[in-house]
Amino acid sequence: MSKFADILIDPAIVKRATRGDAKAHEILYRAFSAPVYSVCLRFTRVPAQAEDLLQETFIEVIRKIAQFRGDAPVGIWIRRIAVSKALMFLRSAWHARGQSLDDDWEEITFDGRASAAGSQQHDQAMDLDAALADLPAVGRTVVWLHDVEGYTHKEIAGLMGKTESFSKSQLSRAYQRLRPMLGAEIEREDAESAMQNSILSSC
Repeated sequence: MSKFADILIDPAIVKRATRGDAKAHEILYRAFSAPVYSVCLRFTRVPAQAEDLLQETFIEVIRKIAQFRGDAPVGIWIRRIAVSKALMFLRSAWHARGQSLDDDWEEITFDGRASAAGSQQHDQAMDLDAALADLPAVGRTVVWLHDVEGYTHKEIAGLMGKTESFSKSQLSRAYQRLRPMLGAEIEREDAESAMQNSILSSC
């Protein structure tokens, strides 16, 4: 469940922000900077780049807040700007490498750093973050948008400039890749639990 939906902001604060109140802008930043950074980091996997996108997101928020009409909670509006900034960043990275969103499914991440960390992950407890990190950037993005942020395939298609079928196929392929990784971790945890139960029963 997205953290954005859990953050409640007094409508009076939002109204002040739309009028250019700097204090209200600061309140919005303090309330939403952490989830915005989290979203950006999920997409980029690089803290410095996530920090840059956080700043870009709130520059856009302050620039456009006067246009906010309250049709949806302000957090959802800010989330959409953050996701848009993150996707623009990823598109520029793919474009710089001469790739499209469809290319190179087997590549781990657009910056290639995860492949070096892959061998270390086998020695650590597998969790969802580690499993997602092992996905290609496109698949990771679709899984995060769909399963965590709650976007529909239609919305994801619009954000990525693709079709709903593209979003669905990327999600399906990501699930196929995640299943054995997460399944192995579940088996490990079950084995540890069985061992602990055996030790306790013998006491």
